[in-house]
Amino acid sequence: MSTATRSLPRTIGAHAVLLTYTVIALFPVILVIVNSFKSRAGIFGAPLTPPTPKTFDLIGYTTVFGQGDFFHYFQNSLVVTVASLFFVLLFGAMAAFALSEYRFRGNTMMGLYLALGIMIPIRLGTVAILQLMVATGLVNTLTALILVYTAQGLPLAIFILSEFMKQVSDDLKNAGRIDGLSEYTIFFRLVLPLVRPSMATVAVFTMIPIWNDLWFPLILAPSEETKTVTLGAQLFLGQFVTNWNAILAALSLAILPVLILYVIFSRQLIRGITSGAVK
Repeated sequence: MSTATRSLPRTIGAHAVLLTYTVIALFPVILVIVNSFKSRAGIFGAPLTPPTPKTFDLIGYTTVFGQGDFFHYFQNSLVVTVASLFFVLLFGAMAAFALSEYRFRGNTMMGLYLALGIMIPIRLGTVAILQLMVATGLVNTLTALILVYTAQGLPLAIFILSEFMKQVSDDLKNAGRIDGLSEYTIFFRLVLPLVRPSMATVAVFTMIPIWNDLWFPLILAPSEETKTVTLGAQLFLGQFVTNWNAILAALSLAILPVLILYVIFSRQLIRGITSGAVK
């Protein structure tokens, strides 16, 4: 009883800290969504209050769907994000399996070299990347963005997945080899299903920077045919006049895929994070 009594204040304190952080993290998102349903006067007059019958207005959404080709921008972002996630998870899982399963000279150094990509921002190589894309004729193509984002997400994916794959039972894999399974079959049918929580964690952590990125779309794919959602939202930013209704509406629509992904993979994400903490 005394132990439970002593742990009660710690539990309350931990939940208070987590609740405070949750409020701080969600406040900007809620503020953007709430103000996207207001008129311009309502945004600047009472930004912290919900829309009222007097301030409620859908002019921002009508402007986004009327003036900008938002569906095309959304499609471009979706194609780039999904393709990048596919390659990051596929190649990252393969590399992680090789590093964790096979022992060869330079195994540790290879892992450290790949981990350097987590510490060194890819934006430092923007000039070299742009020169490479110009030389290969990939400027103003979605392929350029997919290649860059795949390279950007691989170091973190390999780092996380390799630690989880080391925990997969060797007896299970050896039993598969005794039964005549190939290494590819062992990888796809035995190992990957056991590391699904970590795959979901990598997917969420990789998707958010890709979906929200403005830097590389602005540099590598600024044409009208290849604009993404974040770059398309810049249409409503002017030198002298800014259409805040349209910007908030576009940002609200851009938030939806991230929320949907979290709702779908929240259980796997939490399992992956907590499993990593236990390890």
